[in-house]
Amino acid sequence: MVRLPGQSRTRPFRPPGDTHTPPVSRVQDEAGPHRPGGRRLRSALGARSVAAQVFVLQVVIVLLLVVSAVVAQVLQVRHDSNVEARSRSLSVAKAFANAPGTADGLRGPDPTDALQPEAEAARKATGVDFIVVMNTDGIRYTHPRTDRIGKRFVGNIGPALAGRPVIEEIDGTIGRLVQVVVPVKAPDGTVVGLVSSGITTEHVGVLADQQLPLLLGSAAAALTLATAGTALVSRRLLRQTRGLGPHEMTRMYEHHDAVLHAVREGVLIVSGDGRLLLANDEAQRLLGLPPDAERRPVLELGLDADTAALIASGRAVTDEVHLVKDRLLAINQRPTDLRGGPPGSVTTLRDSTELRALSGRAETARERLDMLYDAGVGIGTSLDVTRTAEELAEVAVPRFADFVTVDLYDAVLGGEEPQPGAALRRVACNGLDKDVPLYRVGERIRFVSSAPQGRSLATGRSVVEPVLSEAPGWHAQDAQRTAQVLEYGIHSLVTVPLRAGTLVLGLANFWRAQRPEPFDREDLALAEELVARAAVATDNARRYTREHSMAVTLQRSLLPRSLPEQGALEIAYRYLPAQAGVGGDWFDVLPLSGARVALVVGDVVGHGLHAAATMGRLRTAVHNFAALDLPPDELLGLLDELVGRIDQDETPADRGAAVTGATCLYAIYDPVSRRCTLARAGHPPAALVRPDGTVEFPDVPAGPPLGLGGLPFETADLDLPEGSRLVLYTDGLVEDRRRDIDVGLELLRTALERAGDSPEDTCRAVLDRLPARPNDDVALIVARTRALGPDRVADWRVPSDPAAVSEVRAAVTRQLAAWGIEEMTFTTELILSELVTNAIRYGRAPVGVRLLRDRSLLCEVSDGSTTSPHLRYAASTDEGGRGLFLVARIADRWGTRYTPSGKVIWAEQSLPAPR
Repeated sequence: MVRLPGQSRTRPFRPPGDTHTPPVSRVQDEAGPHRPGGRRLRSALGARSVAAQVFVLQVVIVLLLVVSAVVAQVLQVRHDSNVEARSRSLSVAKAFANAPGTADGLRGPDPTDALQPEAEAARKATGVDFIVVMNTDGIRYTHPRTDRIGKRFVGNIGPALAGRPVIEEIDGTIGRLVQVVVPVKAPDGTVVGLVSSGITTEHVGVLADQQLPLLLGSAAAALTLATAGTALVSRRLLRQTRGLGPHEMTRMYEHHDAVLHAVREGVLIVSGDGRLLLANDEAQRLLGLPPDAERRPVLELGLDADTAALIASGRAVTDEVHLVKDRLLAINQRPTDLRGGPPGSVTTLRDSTELRALSGRAETARERLDMLYDAGVGIGTSLDVTRTAEELAEVAVPRFADFVTVDLYDAVLGGEEPQPGAALRRVACNGLDKDVPLYRVGERIRFVSSAPQGRSLATGRSVVEPVLSEAPGWHAQDAQRTAQVLEYGIHSLVTVPLRAGTLVLGLANFWRAQRPEPFDREDLALAEELVARAAVATDNARRYTREHSMAVTLQRSLLPRSLPEQGALEIAYRYLPAQAGVGGDWFDVLPLSGARVALVVGDVVGHGLHAAATMGRLRTAVHNFAALDLPPDELLGLLDELVGRIDQDETPADRGAAVTGATCLYAIYDPVSRRCTLARAGHPPAALVRPDGTVEFPDVPAGPPLGLGGLPFETADLDLPEGSRLVLYTDGLVEDRRRDIDVGLELLRTALERAGDSPEDTCRAVLDRLPARPNDDVALIVARTRALGPDRVADWRVPSDPAAVSEVRAAVTRQLAAWGIEEMTFTTELILSELVTNAIRYGRAPVGVRLLRDRSLLCEVSDGSTTSPHLRYAASTDEGGRGLFLVARIADRWGTRYTPSGKVIWAEQSLPAPR
């Protein structure tokens, strides 16, 4: 810090000749008034001044001393009182135990009558709270509260029974107390009883409580006197330090020096006679002052005449520009004697040349920060590799480059890791002109090793070519195209690899044509920052593409690839994956026995691999349960139990694989009776379009979603005329974030009313109102019903008589002849003979036979028994047991289904090829 001769380190800087004295009011305000409790004293003591610190410190010390003395005195009094209570209790207990008549009273017929008066008299005389006499089992004979007599004593009597006194503090029947237990001994030394005496803690602290007011009063008086003395000392110290803290006084001059020489403006202090009193470092640099400039006249410092005359004059100026050597200085000057200060002036100098340069660099830095911010917001808005590359090109043009191209490996576009050495594909190109002679989007490019792009791919580092015409390696890429690029005006290039960890995903190329300045190292750093952000987004999109492809592959493999052949329903279906990825929607068409067909549609909450895998598990379970030919409510019950069991088996670490949150709708249609039975588990209701075009949503009881358990599922039966359309779907068709399900159902009703008659037309009409990429998966099945007419159904009632089997065979022969399939007579008679014989022999009436001619020939035998037959291999010595074995060998399929009145054994045979 620069100090003038005679300047003290303990006084603020005051130029020589300054005889100004602060007004009396100001001195009094700084030093504080002479009366106690002045405003200055209060404000200074409230601040972190030396006086305030001394005052607070002394008060805290006195307070701690007073509190310590009071606490010590109280503890000592309580300790003495406790010792006195133990001594008194022991003396009273021993005196009463050794008193004549105590031992005799214990051995008397009524110890309480003999000892209770003496014990109470002794208690009142000695000042203890209780005297209890008890036998060796601890049963009280005396007590101040007569209701406690005859009850067990509370305390330790073991040592007293051994002949030793016991002193302890316990929670007794009359509160917290100090008690003593002593033995009562017979003349022969045996313990015949015990005596206990004690004083409660409340009475132990009476002495301390009596002395506490005196102690607190003395402490308050001492604290008051100490505070008053401390205030007087602090007041005197306040006047000496003017309210400043010790660190403030020390740092006042340090800050003065640091600020004066750290500011980026020159500061000059000139006395009234034109001498330079002070010049900071920046002023010496801007004006080129000699080392001994201080104390010399300003006009003798070698400055130009105009600048020296201005500084020496002391007149007030604002931003007056002077040319000093090669600098344009903006000068501000103010006199120092405007408010009674010493004569002179303060001058500040600012280099406007450097400020302009700094302003330009700051503007450039701000623009680059804005670009990086826009890149962070605008790049990676979607999980699409191509779109991410396009966003990078859009951000950089035209603020950074005139043209931007992005080249990626084909493997990256497919979600795979790139293979070094493979060709790249241009996926994005953006610039000021569409007709630039660069490679077009979609072209495959293989860069030569000498080209900047080839060197960048080989080394994994960025390459800058400020002047493309002087880069011979670049010309080797494509001589004709490079000549066209140079002729177009492109003159500078920066190529940056898109790196994601150790992987190089491709290249980003920045070109300049209209901007005359070439790329430099600062531009390279900005390009690398832009590409680094884009590389992270590109790698995320690549990984998402891979996961999405895997999920789509898994889901497509789990969904039905083709519908099974059946004649009961004409079916069309659609499946639309969600915009965010694959989900857990699924459907199935399952042929059942008796020409019936089951339709099922389900939904698993969530998207991705987990939802697809969960859907596969549920679809497999439905296939297995449907093979048992169960009604819809029982099938959903088994599926619900399975889901709940799977959830319980999941470990905490694998809880994410639970399948809770699935819904399902299961329907069975019988073309013979034209009846459809439905049940649903938390799934949207099916829609029914009748042949006349009316649309309704049948009331099917809504069970809970699968996995919740606890509630049964209910079914609803619908009689469907031939040509009715049954529409099953998932919630993605009628519900999304912007629309309630009721609105979606009404829109579905409108679409179905306007749809054509065929299932394909219906699917097309329903899906035309959906967006191309819905927010949730959509599964849709439209099934138009067909009927199996009476001419294709034959049934008979069979008496419970084995002789009736021959009549059945004859009737079947006639029916097969009427249908024109006489070649199936032998196998059909054999199947029905075995099944009818078993029903008559092992089942219950009524027994019935039904033939159905659909895509195959179905033979059904029903009876009133619920006992299921079992296929077995008969031994060579067995007379029977080969019937079902023959049926299984002859028929294509056979099985059992149960009905409310019994069971049906069915067998299916393929029809012969038409002639």
